[in-house]
Amino acid sequence: MEKGYIRDINLAPAGHAKMDWVWESMPVLHKIHEEFVKKQPFTGKTIAVCLHLEAKTACLGLTLQAGGAKVIMVGSNPLSTQDDVCAAMVQKGLTVFARHGADGEEYRQCHRMAMGLSPNLIIDDGGDMIALLHEQYPHLLPTVLGGCEETTTGLQRLRAMEKSGALAIPMMAVNDAQMKFLFDNRYGTGQSVWDSIMNTTNLVIAGKTVVVAGYGWCGKGTALRAKGLGARVIVTEIDPIKANEAWMDGFLVMKMKDAAVLGDIFVTVTGMKDVIAKADFLKMRDGAILANAGHFDVEISKADLETVSSGKTQAKPNIETYHLNSGKKLHLLGEGRLVNLAAGNGHPAEVMDTSFATQALALEYLVLQHETLEPGLHKVPEAIDRRVATVRLEALGIDIDELTPAQTEYHESWALD
Repeated sequence: MEKGYIRDINLAPAGHAKMDWVWESMPVLHKIHEEFVKKQPFTGKTIAVCLHLEAKTACLGLTLQAGGAKVIMVGSNPLSTQDDVCAAMVQKGLTVFARHGADGEEYRQCHRMAMGLSPNLIIDDGGDMIALLHEQYPHLLPTVLGGCEETTTGLQRLRAMEKSGALAIPMMAVNDAQMKFLFDNRYGTGQSVWDSIMNTTNLVIAGKTVVVAGYGWCGKGTALRAKGLGARVIVTEIDPIKANEAWMDGFLVMKMKDAAVLGDIFVTVTGMKDVIAKADFLKMRDGAILANAGHFDVEISKADLETVSSGKTQAKPNIETYHLNSGKKLHLLGEGRLVNLAAGNGHPAEVMDTSFATQALALEYLVLQHETLEPGLHKVPEAIDRRVATVRLEALGIDIDELTPAQTEYHESWALD
């Protein structure tokens, strides 16, 4: 058994307990696990999975393993890696290269170790592994069938690669599947962001002014949950259509430079760098809280924050207090990384059940169809979305109506009579 590179195998019992707990609330992945055991779609394949390494991700890895694959797990964020889960995955036969809190070089070295095992398929979160494959391991491209991308940020990078002609393998745009973004991005982010902020700060949300930067699906969920908790919510946007949507949803909409003066809590959810920068920090109230829910730790400019500060202290775990030259304090959560994972446990199990089920089925589709798929981004087939949705409803005990033959004929007819 290849252990890979982990913190401590003796942490495994706690990891097993976490995995057992979430597995009970992942019925769709259960169903796919059972099917993979029978069908063995990944026999002879090595799959590299670069995701947030916590209990729900472990369940995906074990489902792929059940389908006959050799599975390599690496982290997509050093602060979201849970060492006890990594140890438990190793005991379950997965190869793991990850440690919580790894510095930049150690983090990248884990990715290189995974790539050194010549994966045939890649599940990525943010595009780091795909970029590494193309930049440093191009000799492996002929044996890589393709992969799946989990996030909005990752798809932005892949679209840039595709546009420039650099993307040399087929990639399934899992983030664009309805059973992913409608639920994971909106409800998963909305709940997990506020779970993490509240647990980390132990402060009330009701009555505070919350500034949400970005009104994509993740931003919508974050703003909606803040509103439900009793906050006054301001949305900042660069897209006029999304700005109109936020306004019609009942939120104030303005530029960040104006919102900076008003906010008590700031949450960035954009995928863009320097969303909150020097001029904004200088305007903020004493004690304002800064959190990021976008993929990379670039949305809140930590370089600018250090420039306007005389120093920083660790107020408590996952809270860094920056002491501004003006005498004010600003509190940064989770080092500006994904707050719901750097300072929490990520999305709820039921939400990740549908996301990871979509991932697993998209990867199976890729294996079956890779000879017909050109290099570039590909949509997840609607049939996969509908299958995941149907199994989820069955697990909930929910029945829905079906069209009668007459209704189907009416629906498909174009004639006036």
